Amino acid sequence: RAASIYHHRLLLGAEYSRTDQLSHLLAQHDQSLIMAHQKVALVTAGSAGLGACIAKALVRDGMRVVINYSSNTSRADALIAELQNSVKESATNTSDYFIAVKADMGDRDSVKRLVEETYQKMGRIDVVVSNAGWTKMRDFLNLDDGVYEEDWDRCFQINVKSHLWLFHAARPYLHETEGAFVTTASVAGIKPSGSSLPYAVTKAAQIHLVKSLAVIAAPKIRVNAVAPGVLLTEWGLSFPEEKLKAVKEQNRLKRFATVEDVARQVLTFAQSSSMTGQVAIIDAGFSL
Repeated sequence: RAASIYHHRLLLGAEYSRTDQLSHLLAQHDQSLIMAHQKVALVTAGSAGLGACIAKALVRDGMRVVINYSSNTSRADALIAELQNSVKESATNTSDYFIAVKADMGDRDSVKRLVEETYQKMGRIDVVVSNAGWTKMRDFLNLDDGVYEEDWDRCFQINVKSHLWLFHAARPYLHETEGAFVTTASVAGIKPSGSSLPYAVTKAAQIHLVKSLAVIAAPKIRVNAVAPGVLLTEWGLSFPEEKLKAVKEQNRLKRFATVEDVARQVLTFAQSSSMTGQVAIIDAGFSL
């Protein structure tokens, strides 16, 4: 009799086990279906500062996000963990929602690999935020300080060519989803100013690239740019204190624009189906 009871319990246990397994499989299937229809955003230079703020805004809008970074793995991993924690109550396996991919945006092959890895791991690409940029602090008004060839070459490579490479690599996938490509330009490309002459000129070139790509990519893909003024990120705080004070005084609003305001505009570009070839200046009135 004892053996019979034990055998009966084994059978019951097996039934419960099969039921649990079925429930688990169904839950996984449901999540897979949800993820297949959930938009995916790729944010370059996305592990800190403006890029991280943009990533968080896209996550709050319900997107899965791929964070690109160039060197600081621990910082990228910390952001991924933060994003996972922000959605853990509504998702069973957040490791599939957010990933970090190391890539040098100044290398075309690396840019192509970044896009291909994003598509392979996420299954789609709906939004690309091309946030990479480079400058070297120089005296903008000193012409002798604005003719270093290495500055010009690096600025053009990162501030212009990297955005072109990224768009070219992502174009087939954005075409599939009728997606959005948003770049981070600068008010220095609107009003001659900023950290260096090469930076200002290449940011102006980046803005014209955006308008050109918007023409080329239509009607399936929308291409826009944000042009922030000085933001008090790690990079913005590297300006000399007296320069920051002077910029703040020039700003009509007598304060600095915020990364949150810029991130909201990026989200607007990602969401809007009617805006392309536009440059949103977010500079607290510096360019007026």
